[in-house]
Formats: sequence, structure tokens, C-alpha cells
Amino acid sequence: MELFKCLFSVVVVALLACDATAQNYWSTPLQEHQAPLPTQQQPNVPPAAAPLEKCQVEQGDKIQCGTPDTTAELCENLNCCFEGSHCYYGNAVTVQCTRDGQFVVVVGRDATVPKIDVESVSLLEMNDPPCNPVDFTSAFAIFQFPVTGCGTTFKDEESYVVYENHMSSSYEVGVGPRGSITRDSHFELLFQCRYSNAGVEALVMDVTGVPPPVPVAAAGPLRVQLRLGNGQCLTKGCVEEKSAYSSFYNQADYPITKVLREPVYVEVNILERSDPNIFLNLEHCWATSSPTPESMPQWDLLIDGCPNQDDRYLTTMVPVDGSSGLSYPTHHKRFIVKMFTFVDQSDFSPQRDTVFIHCSVEVCYPSSTYACEQSCHRQRRAVAAGRKVPSNRKALVSSGEVILTKQRP
Repeated sequence: MELFKCLFSVVVVALLACDATAQNYWSTPLQEHQAPLPTQQQPNVPPAAAPLEKCQVEQGDKIQCGTPDTTAELCENLNCCFEGSHCYYGNAVTVQCTRDGQFVVVVGRDATVPKIDVESVSLLEMNDPPCNPVDFTSAFAIFQFPVTGCGTTFKDEESYVVYENHMSSSYEVGVGPRGSITRDSHFELLFQCRYSNAGVEALVMDVTGVPPPVPVAAAGPLRVQLRLGNGQCLTKGCVEEKSAYSSFYNQADYPITKVLREPVYVEVNILERSDPNIFLNLEHCWATSSPTPESMPQWDLLIDGCPNQDDRYLTTMVPVDGSSGLSYPTHHKRFIVKMFTFVDQSDFSPQRDTVFIHCSVEVCYPSSTYACEQSCHRQRRAVAAGRKVPSNRKALVSSGEVILTKQRP
């Protein structure tokens, strides 16, 4: 596994700060210091109310925003969260600009789904010590640096003087023989300080998503279907992986959306057969970024019915037995994949936000020499690989489209 840089869109509400001197504009933990933040805001920009989940920060992770006497109204204007008598940074990315020419950027680990490793966040210009984070907690990375340093670009824009910089995170990439993927959040934050005679303004640029393509499904000559579970665990004590297979997406639901590392519950089953002695076996399951099973790139999920050992997040096989409530448990196979996205083979930048799952399967008739039950032990796999299976007992089946999204649906 290797680390690479890439892009991600983060929505941040603008913060305004004026009439301050160069000093720390934050303090950690909340109770220790009394570091002042600017108290004057640009009057023509109304504050935005903080979403409830943004302000759900663990007490030990809270970082003071402003001075200890910051009021609730001023705290909201600073795009921070207020509880009791304390103003603190929320689970987001907050950008501040000061009158004396400082960027203050606070990155929360909950700004992305899945959570970002805040220690992987950095400015693109990292040669100077002032460009490194000035502090870390388990939940936040804190940057403070001059608007004239750390690779900041400068331009004149009508009545403004604009300083612009950006930062990004590192992420792990799994490299396979026919494709590469990642399950880590990946993002770039582009932000500006705009100075004029009227005040200081902080802006953040946002990247828009890709529109969803049409749903596609494929089938083989053998009547087999591949479907994705959508059941929910709603009662106390229920088992999530069992509840997930209690209902399934239908054709009208596609394309469906998932976030990185969110479980995708896959079931493959034989249709229109009532022989209790036959078994459905999965030969090979893989993912592509387009509906064509032979297209590139590809990522192996199951090889000879067993999880791809080169995948850090191993595919999980879900046993299907008599307790499942199915009439013919041996006609079904189930497995769980953690959602990922394809990356470019040359520079490992995010390439595709869509995933299709394909499986080549066989119907197996047990005999005195072969019991049909798949095992992932090396000796059993070698025996299975050498068997000849008639084409009329084989099939290729595909899922509908699964789209990577930045937010939970």
C-alpha cells in the first residue's frame, strides 16, 4: 500500500475576521488558554446556522474558538458552535483570515465520510516549518501561517487583494494487476483571503459532484441473479449483516449511492430451481467502473470463491444455512464489500465514482469425489481449479450501478 495525494470537495461556510494582531486564534483543550479571536465581522455577510451534527464534538476534543467571553451571537458569526458559555470549533473545516495577514485553518476529522486522518492533511508547500500544522488533537489539525507564505498566490481583483492557498490529504491505494482502488477519503481544500478597505473576507472554493448515470444490469444463460441488500437493523439486539439481507434494492432503485468504506451487501442466487441437492458456487467476483464485465480497470473481490488477499479490507463471506429461513440455502451466496473508488493507474488520482459488481458462478452437483462446498484452504482450492464444468452450468451476473457519494444518503 502506498500514500498519494488527491482531491475531495469540502463545503465550508465563510468566516470573517478583522482588527487582530498576530497570535494564536485557538486554544486546546477548551479550558486551558484564553487566546483571543478577532471580534469584528464583515457586516454584509449573514452568519449561517451550524448543523446539529457539526456541533456534536466530544468534550475532550473541543477547541476554543474566540475568547472565553465570546457571546453566542459572535460565536455563530465566527461559524463556530456555542454550548453553555463556551464557543468551540465544530466537526467541519473552518477558515479564518485576520487583519494582520494570517490564515487560520482548523480541519476536523469528521469533515469527510469516512473520517479523515487529520495527520495526513498538509499544505502543498511544506518546505518551511511555519507551513506545518501548529498543533494536532485526535479530532483536529490546526494551521496558522502568513498569507504571504507557504505557497500562497497573490492577485488583484477589482477592489480586492486576494491571497489563495490550498491543502490536501494523503490516502492509501491498493494496487492490483488489473486496477487500483482506495477506500480513504481524499480531498483538496482551496481557500482565499480577500482584503479590501471595508474589511477581510474568507472564501472556500467547492468542487461539484458527477451526475448519476443510468442503471444497468446483466445476466447469463443460467438463471442467476445478483442483488444488493438494503435491510436495516431497527430492533435492539438484531444482527446487522442478517438484517441487511431481509430486503433488497429493486431495478427502480438503481443507481444507489454509498460512501467510502460503507458496507455493500451482495447476494447471488439461483432462480427457478427446486433441487435441494445442488450448490451455487462463486468462481470469481470483481468490480469495474462501467457496466461491461470485461472493461478496465478491475478489482478482484473473490478469487476461486475466496476473498482477495491483496485487498486490505478483505471481502467478508456471510454463511447461508438453515437458520437463514431460505427454502434452499445452498442456492445462495452472500458476501460484504467495503465501498471504494477506482484511481488512475499512472498517477493514482481518483478516476471513477461508479462501481459495478460482477460474478462468474457455477451450479455444482455433489459427487463421491467432490462435495461442492467451497473452502479457502489451498489444497481444496487447487482441486476445485482443476475441475471441468459444462458451460450450461455456468453464468455471469452483474449488479446495477453503485455511485460513490460524499455524504450519507
